[in-house]
Amino acid sequence: MAKGTLNKVILIGRLGADPELRFTPNGAAVASFNMATNESYKDKEGKPVDQTDWHRIVAWRKLAEICGQYLKKGSLVYIEGKLKTRSYDDKEGVKRYVTEIVADNMQMLDSRKDSSGGGSMPAMSSQGGSSEPVGSGGADDDLPF
Repeated sequence: MAKGTLNKVILIGRLGADPELRFTPNGAAVASFNMATNESYKDKEGKPVDQTDWHRIVAWRKLAEICGQYLKKGSLVYIEGKLKTRSYDDKEGVKRYVTEIVADNMQMLDSRKDSSGGGSMPAMSSQGGSSEPVGSGGADDDLPF
């Protein structure tokens, strides 16, 4: 990591649709989906206002396959990743820009009522393995939050 810089995004929200899972020509899995986050506040008159923001999420390789298999429209998920902006030329030749969150980690937060074990799926990392769920032990146990 370059000294003094950080590109990290953490979101908790719900999927707007089932993930789209596809494969690159060399066989790498890519999952993409939209995720909504909500914020509630009171305006100047004290009336409640709900605001929804939509985020485009992209996952690669094993994490993409897991997202495609387990996530569904409405799923509540924790996503950790980084912002990436890319450009492309549309059908009319106009350059377009897209900002996405490239997911490094994902954890399902919904309870799995249909599974025999209950609970939620373990946190999954783009490095291909399971990582410890938040608060499950490890070096950060002495943190006050």
